[in-house]
Amino acid sequence: MRADLHSHSTASDGTLPPAEVVRQAHAAGLDVIALTDHDTVAGHQEARAALPAGLTLLPGMEMSCRLDGHSVHMLAYLFDPAHPALAAERQAIRESRANRARAMVHRLRDLGAPVTWEQVSAIAGGGVVGRPHIARALAAAGVISSPDDAFGPDWIAAGGRAHVARYAPDPVRAISLVREAGGVSVLAHPRGSIRAWMIPDEVMARLAAAGLTGVEVNHPDQNHAQREHLAGLAASLGLVGTGGSDDHGELTGYRIGCETVGAGEYERLVAQATGAAAVTGS
Repeated sequence: MRADLHSHSTASDGTLPPAEVVRQAHAAGLDVIALTDHDTVAGHQEARAALPAGLTLLPGMEMSCRLDGHSVHMLAYLFDPAHPALAAERQAIRESRANRARAMVHRLRDLGAPVTWEQVSAIAGGGVVGRPHIARALAAAGVISSPDDAFGPDWIAAGGRAHVARYAPDPVRAISLVREAGGVSVLAHPRGSIRAWMIPDEVMARLAAAGLTGVEVNHPDQNHAQREHLAGLAASLGLVGTGGSDDHGELTGYRIGCETVGAGEYERLVAQATGAAAVTGS
């Protein structure tokens, strides 16, 4: 069994529609694909309708959090999407994302970059607006060579000239909301080499005590030594060790299925959820 528990679509900052994400997952020989767009479940219905026979969709999202001034991402699965408190929190995060993006566009224009909110919004295509959409607008305008170049101090990296902070809940609150909605939570890419902050062991232990279900061990940005350490830490804390490609389509080189988790850890994860069910195509 091969389960990729981390992917994105045009419902947030991926470049493939949800229907194409599940088709790519099937083509990659996966048994399970989780659709985990940022702070939204908007792509789930389209993904379910397009499921190829035999492929299971694990509904989820990647929830933006903040701890001590640092960005933390929480993967959430199998929660009730209609749960009022969690739905309200998703809405608050999305509104803050949009307001932040508008403010960043204003700062970029003050810096001489010829980008507009209309361009960024068109690139987002109705999905949740994020910094990758601004990066793509900068590249399209010829300000930078590629979207990756935007994530530096000159532009929109944390602390960069055009960066603007936004609202995100504390991860303990996020874990609590997901649990109340019947879901399970997994700490995403805590040690990725390209991350601005590597989450310390003691923070992961604190989150485990607060009800965290798992930690993402297999991720393209985490090297072998980091994975070995995270796997041992997860075992010592009683957490599920998961994995996923974190595919964003063209932005990450169409890598669905490059990182997976097997049947044992997948079944441990889903067994702890009560808010929703995975769906298998027929």
